[in-house]
Amino acid sequence: MKQPIGSYPRVRVQGDGRQVVSQAGSVLLAETVRKTGLDQALSAALAPWRKPRAVHDPGKILLDIALAVALGGDCLADIATLRAEPAVFGPVASDPTVSRLIGTLATAGEKVLTAIRNARSEIRDRVWELSADRAPDAGGQVTVDLDGVLVVAHSDKQDAAPTWKKTYGHHPLMGFVDHGPGGTGEPVAALLRPGNAGSNTAADHITTTQLALAQLPKKYRRGRQTLIRCDSAGGTHEFVAWLAQRGRWLSYSVGMVITEAIHQHVLKIPASAWTSAIESDGEVRDGAWVAELTGDILIGWPKGLRLIVRKERPHSGAQLRITDADGMRLTCFATNTAGRPIAELELRHRLRARAEDRIRAARATGMRNLPLHDTAQNKVWLEVVQIALDLLAWMPMLALTGKTRLWEPRRLRFRLFSAAAQLVTTGRRRILRLARHWPWTREIIDALAWLALLPNPG
Repeated sequence: MKQPIGSYPRVRVQGDGRQVVSQAGSVLLAETVRKTGLDQALSAALAPWRKPRAVHDPGKILLDIALAVALGGDCLADIATLRAEPAVFGPVASDPTVSRLIGTLATAGEKVLTAIRNARSEIRDRVWELSADRAPDAGGQVTVDLDGVLVVAHSDKQDAAPTWKKTYGHHPLMGFVDHGPGGTGEPVAALLRPGNAGSNTAADHITTTQLALAQLPKKYRRGRQTLIRCDSAGGTHEFVAWLAQRGRWLSYSVGMVITEAIHQHVLKIPASAWTSAIESDGEVRDGAWVAELTGDILIGWPKGLRLIVRKERPHSGAQLRITDADGMRLTCFATNTAGRPIAELELRHRLRARAEDRIRAARATGMRNLPLHDTAQNKVWLEVVQIALDLLAWMPMLALTGKTRLWEPRRLRFRLFSAAAQLVTTGRRRILRLARHWPWTREIIDALAWLALLPNPG
């Protein structure tokens, strides 16, 4: 008996298939756009840049690019994946039309960026309202994490420069709203900077925070219910004073550099003053303690600032730094939150590490490189990336439940968006029949059912 050769069956391939839709699961993103009204908002925002008798709407073109990026594209030409599926995405502009629009928007500069940001802010308010108890402000507080991102340039681009990590490219500063342990997060600010921009430049942190606050509903643009969280790059007198300025009254949790003065104060802390650090589940964190510094170390900082230091046994293989003491790794942060235990505040600050997950998602969604040459064009690209990340955050928030809400872009693409379907036209209706054997077809159907229950935009 002849045995088959190879592990996989041989199939004959032909290129004449009809009524088949690839990336059919991306209908989830298209339906999210429709239910949130993002297409209408962007169309209205970019109406001043629509040329007379133009066939394609600038807002639709920009949104199509964002959808292509959300599906894994990393350049303008990847919009072809949408153009191939007019039954799902409608008419899509040609590559030359897309390129001309990006050039036009880049020439308009800050006016266009402001228009796009205003549209996103308007829709974000609606999405949070539709999300109800799933919204990031459901607990009465919003947390914004600031962090820098190194974007490597593999060719000469405007404002590309050597970075502090010995690479070459750009150093954007970004802001993300944290969705907490039950969700992911969404971008609210992206400030494009040269690669040699400083990590602790206070002016850039202030600008990024202003962009982030402008994206939030009005009631969160000032006041203690908004928490600004960042690492030691934001631990400057100027930035902390700006956050605590009278009339702004923002809450903050900002990492601080271990200076010689702080180091000497830590050495004087008695053993009885150290409190065990805790984990997210409330259990004691093994080998970690926290304490609050007081006295003249706070001179020169805004009133109400609390300086909290943590010492922890270094992990296996970690090397001690010159600022560490007694074989313990030291970290420090400042906050103006009063009336809460320091162990709880230290845990809250440590959860800032979730921003690294948001950066990883951004890198997988158009931020691995900036595809255009001019800085003005790449600023528009950053807005496109943020729209794509918005959709990848809003769709799970509105339509997914359980662990699927925690899926990052790569998993969403692999399991949901990549599902294939058959397009059936009957009467005046078009029906997508998803593959019955696909393991995550039920998740797609259920998510579409949740979206169908949402009211249409007025």
